[in-house]
Order: sequence, then structure tokens, then C-alpha cells
Amino acid sequence: MPLTKEKKSEVLKTYAGSEKSTGSIEGQIALLTERIAQISNHLQDNKKDFSTHRGLMQLVGKRKRLLNYMQKHNLTGYRQLIEKLGIRK
Repeated sequence: MPLTKEKKSEVLKTYAGSEKSTGSIEGQIALLTERIAQISNHLQDNKKDFSTHRGLMQLVGKRKRLLNYMQKHNLTGYRQLIEKLGIRK
């Protein structure tokens, strides 16, 4: 189930600064994190849904690549973002 328009704008406003900044690294990572959380909840109920599990792994890999990019180019922003999102303890 995709994210609703309202949820996307709320996430972007919280993490990326404004609703319109959909291309910012922070916004992309936050949206991916929301989708990952939704799919993880789905997979807890549907353990044998292997195609969704594959999609989840692709999203996790994409988020990891974006986080690595952000870590190399904006270390302080990276640290603030992972603290806000509660990932990579």
C-alpha cells in the first residue's frame, strides 16, 4: 500500500524542510524509511510473501546507498537525520 499524499507531505515537511523538496536527500531517505516501516508491518502478518520481501530488500539497499552518499557529503546533516529517524544506532 503506497503512502498517502497527506502522509508524504507531512514526512517531507518534518525531515526535508518543505513539502515541495521531494528531491532532497533527507526527504528521499525519510520517505523510504516510512515505506520500509509499512512493508515490515505487512510482512509480520504475511510471512510467506516473498515478492514483497524482495521489494523490501531493494528499498533498504536504496536507502543505504543514499545514507552513504549523505555521510560522505554532509556529515552533520547525516548524523542529525539518523538521530531523527532512529536508524543506524
